[in-house]
Amino acid sequence: MDRNENTKRIAKNTLYLYGRMVLLLFVGLVTSRVVLSALGETDYGVYNVVGGFVAMFSLISGALTSAISRFITFELGKEDNSRLPAIFSSAICVQLIFAIVVIAAGEPLGLWFIRNKMTIPVESIPAACNVLHISIFTFVINLLSVPYNACIIAHEKMSAFAAVGIYEGFAKLAVAGIIAWMSGPKLIVYAILMAVVALSVRLIYGIYCNRNFPECRTKLKLDKGITKEIFSFAGWNFVGVAASVLRDQGGNLLINVFTGPTVNAARAVAMQLNGAVQGFVTNFMTATNPQITKSYAAGETEYMQSIMRKAAKFSFLLIFIMAFPIIMEADFILDLWLKEVPDHTAAFLCLFLLFALSESLSNPLITAQAATGKIRDYQLVVGGTMMLNFPVSWILLKNGFAPESVVVTAIVISQICFFERIFMLCRMTDFDWKRYLKETYLPSLLTLLLPAAIYCLKITGVCPIHPQPLLSILLCFLLACLLALFIGCKRSEREYVFKLIFNKN
Repeated sequence: MDRNENTKRIAKNTLYLYGRMVLLLFVGLVTSRVVLSALGETDYGVYNVVGGFVAMFSLISGALTSAISRFITFELGKEDNSRLPAIFSSAICVQLIFAIVVIAAGEPLGLWFIRNKMTIPVESIPAACNVLHISIFTFVINLLSVPYNACIIAHEKMSAFAAVGIYEGFAKLAVAGIIAWMSGPKLIVYAILMAVVALSVRLIYGIYCNRNFPECRTKLKLDKGITKEIFSFAGWNFVGVAASVLRDQGGNLLINVFTGPTVNAARAVAMQLNGAVQGFVTNFMTATNPQITKSYAAGETEYMQSIMRKAAKFSFLLIFIMAFPIIMEADFILDLWLKEVPDHTAAFLCLFLLFALSESLSNPLITAQAATGKIRDYQLVVGGTMMLNFPVSWILLKNGFAPESVVVTAIVISQICFFERIFMLCRMTDFDWKRYLKETYLPSLLTLLLPAAIYCLKITGVCPIHPQPLLSILLCFLLACLLALFIGCKRSEREYVFKLIFNKN
């Protein structure tokens, strides 16, 4: 394996994905502003809650998705990848079968939930039911895109992945413009147009993969041996995916049951901005993950651990640089972005960014664990801990705690899971946990100390200096960059960053 070539490929793919992210960041922020204004808080909240209910089916689909991505990438990392066509074909068949299951189970359960459990105005129930039907269709379309998406990422063709993502972003912006221009009921039309976008993306993925990857041109055939391997991996992975979905979508449903759709709208808006920030790291990890899996498949575990340490730390620092200015001036940014800011939005936004920082340190550990294929004990321990998010959140909301307590719970449990992941990876592989903590976790914590002190001074009113919001954002961004470079990075990493900035050889 040519490590220099791999490093260049990661850098090149990251640049493609960052270009995609910059465009999608702008498009996404404009789109959510227009959609929230056009639909109103109630309909926007209803759409997100119904979509969240449908997303609960990723309890199973997420496990299968992770299994499919792992098997395709792992096979490409081996010298002999003759099983690749059979893996892809079996993956398509498995997703088709699951699509039928989603439709059969989602319709009756969804209608029961809307009519009996959702906290929405009575007049909105018929529209919510129609949104359910359309959301299930959209979910199925996205489900069938997974094997194609996995192939593009596994082959590290990020230019194509970026291009399709940009198309999808502008298509959603066009949808927002259409519903803003319309008069009358808009919720159902919005759901239909989003389904059309998903269908067009699925067709683009299919055409590209059929033209560029031989394994995607094979006839559909279910290989029993490979299917058994996929389901065995997915079966245990189901525990972790279930825990993630219960944490995210289950928490969203709990907020609806205890507080109503307007708080769901606040959470959705905060998630939109948080997703834009996290997108920078998602792009970096999308470019890095195939190399972690392939290096393990090739038996180069030392190189794999080197990638993991760098990926975790740079993921954290990238989020930190973006998050610190946003947390310090969340109210100003939201007022500037939206016409009307739902209550709780700023608090949700700050907490989601802290959660993203916590999770960024775990992402390479998750990829490495999946690469080993030994996930039974890992999922029982880590997935079991993550399952606590739902009951703990329910208890807190039941006892009158604020809706933000759902995210606080997620942050605390995320940190517990981080150390559990390290422990389990040490059991499964020859993982150097001391070096990971020393070079990744400790510098990340030290980077947060000064910003945390500044934030505490601001919210307590102790600090007498209050610069204008735009100046505050600029100063916080510059401070975050300096802290990331001189506390978060080692000297060699800092020199490498300077070479990139000043284009030195």
